[in-house]
Amino acid sequence: MRLKMGRDKQVNEKKMKICVITPVFGIAGVPLAQIRFARALAAAGHDVDLVIGQINHGCKLPIVEDVNVLVLNKPRVALMLIPVIRYLKENNPAVVFSAEDHLNGTVLLAAIISGSKAKISGSSRVPPSDTYSNIPFTKRWIQKLFMRVVMPRANALTCVSKDMVDQYRCVFKSPPHTCVYNIVNDHNSQKKLIESVDDTWFVAKNEPLIVAAGTLTQRKGFPDLILAMKELTKLRKAKLVIFGEGPMRSELQVLIDELDLGSVVKLFGHVENPLKYFSRADIFVLSSYAEGLPNVLVEAMMCGCTPVSTDCPTGPREVIQEDKYGYLVPLRNPVAMAAGIEKAIKSPIPMNLLQEAIKPFSEQEVIERHFDILGI
Repeated sequence: MRLKMGRDKQVNEKKMKICVITPVFGIAGVPLAQIRFARALAAAGHDVDLVIGQINHGCKLPIVEDVNVLVLNKPRVALMLIPVIRYLKENNPAVVFSAEDHLNGTVLLAAIISGSKAKISGSSRVPPSDTYSNIPFTKRWIQKLFMRVVMPRANALTCVSKDMVDQYRCVFKSPPHTCVYNIVNDHNSQKKLIESVDDTWFVAKNEPLIVAAGTLTQRKGFPDLILAMKELTKLRKAKLVIFGEGPMRSELQVLIDELDLGSVVKLFGHVENPLKYFSRADIFVLSSYAEGLPNVLVEAMMCGCTPVSTDCPTGPREVIQEDKYGYLVPLRNPVAMAAGIEKAIKSPIPMNLLQEAIKPFSEQEVIERHFDILGI
């Protein structure tokens, strides 16, 4: 399925055919980051194709201005190989930007088989321990061997945090990985944060309002955050809104009820535009046990929220930089998290410092970094 979206754009004198590819579209960090990247490249005057393996059931693809969208309808990355080979032969892109290691390997193999001359840049979005293993004959061990074989075809391999680069150097011998952040602060996002809201907790706010967001899974640590709110209510009045859906929703609601926090903590569910809520909140809390680099943390800072984050691997420490741009707390420690939130309420981070912190995540900075690495 091919869709043409958006309005006419001015043609760049150095216009290139660029492919941005992602395995699946859903409400998650990777596909949303790839869409922002495709949109930014098109705004810069390039001819951009956004190739998507599959759109998750119940999800609606947003408008992607001036971008050709190609949906392969392939539910697994391995099934994308033949269509990607065909795409490379028929469309002859100058550059391909892929994301997530399984897809990066598939795109590199497709480029080898097709004889494509495209420059290939593959971005890793999660720590390598989630993808590779040294245990012989396991699936992740085979994936590691496969990546070793196809890796030389890559013109660039990137990670979304500096800590992840160090981790890849422990997995592979002299890998070419380098850090390039995702685009978070773009024109479209700036428009979203000023949209109106009608929820009374945000409209008639009379006490500190804390927000969090993510898929409701164990990895995100939301039980710790709810327990932290119980501790915080011993010190002051405050409210917490958690955005997102997932398998732990019922469990989290039971915990809220058991702690008698129904008037303090709300599971808001999925919303199309969380930024408009973030821009009316005071504190954003990331309670995760592990991340690649959490885009949502940067989004909240862009909206003016003072961040409080677990010092999880990887990403938050290099975004927050100790306590310069926010507050780090230890993992699995609700009492320390409550103390971090209290500190953020008493000493919020000024907006000028938050803007300084998110500058590396702007459209221009990220595109220039990618092109510099590729020698474009």
